[in-house]
Amino acid sequence: MRAFVDQMKREVILPQNPQRIISLVPSQTELLFDLGLEDQIVGRTKFCIHPQEKVKDKTIVGGTKHFRFDAIDALEPDLIIGNKEENYLEGIERLSAKYPVWMSDITTLVEAYEMIIQVGQLTETVDKAQQLVDEVKKGFKQLYVNNIGKERFLRVAYFIWQRPLMAAGSQTFIDEILTQIGFENIFGDIARYPEIQEETLVEAQPDAILLSSEPYPFKEKHLSYFKELCPQSDVRLVDGEMFSWYGSRLTKATNYLSTLVEEMQATIKKE
Repeated sequence: MRAFVDQMKREVILPQNPQRIISLVPSQTELLFDLGLEDQIVGRTKFCIHPQEKVKDKTIVGGTKHFRFDAIDALEPDLIIGNKEENYLEGIERLSAKYPVWMSDITTLVEAYEMIIQVGQLTETVDKAQQLVDEVKKGFKQLYVNNIGKERFLRVAYFIWQRPLMAAGSQTFIDEILTQIGFENIFGDIARYPEIQEETLVEAQPDAILLSSEPYPFKEKHLSYFKELCPQSDVRLVDGEMFSWYGSRLTKATNYLSTLVEEMQATIKKE
């Protein structure tokens, strides 16, 4: 029997090394696969889409905000992994009454690193978890060397929703990533995910407007709306997974973010 304290300061008791794991968070589902735990993963949410060729064989237990408790009970999990922001309290409390439920709480890269290591400890894959953390740290260090300091900081707005307009503010992992790559979040003085009025955006005059692929799937058709509001801004679509997934996808994110920064600096410099 082993005792752990999760990132919400909850004690989690594991009678044995978990052999039947359910993940309720897409980025942490991918992490479990990358830790080599394919055989132990028995359930995932409908939003857990990576790695595509492997998750299709795992039972769907609902969404991140709505669990299918009958499906979860049928899988007889000995460990469930969730997240404070992405899951809902009532559902987590109900599951915790029956199963070991380990929760993450992440708004910074440091907390993401801690989560990866702690999941490694839970599943006795800590060496592989440390390798992933080291790889991500190396990527962000190289990104800093290549990009940060070469140009002026870009003032950006990062939108996650269309109607109403909602942006990523402070106390979010997205804000952390924006800061890490040398951007100034123009709504970084507002907590969480504030609703933004058109006139507020126009008045802010951002250098760039980033439209995320998730949770709202911004498309090419949305570019003209923002360009009309802020004709001086560089408006572009971005891969939301690279800004908001705090698991092993971070190993892929640094190359994507480095390329994005270079393209944006070049575009805005020309203008």
